[in-house]
Amino acid sequence: MPIIVNLDVMMAKRKMSLNELSDRVDLTLSNLSILKTGKAKAIRFSTLEAICKALDCQPADILEYVKEQ
Repeated sequence: MPIIVNLDVMMAKRKMSLNELSDRVDLTLSNLSILKTGKAKAIRFSTLEAICKALDCQPADILEYVKEQ
């Protein structure tokens, strides 16, 4: 899939654990883990907004488009 999820990178930059992010955005660890590993098929804008707010970042810091070859 040409969309890469860099959630783990942003979490590392902010020194935030999956548990802490889960508490801040009110999502289950399971759902965050699916997103973090790039296995998610979709993300709600409200979820993306909450993650960006918690990590103090922009959506482009989390999601990246990579052209398929």
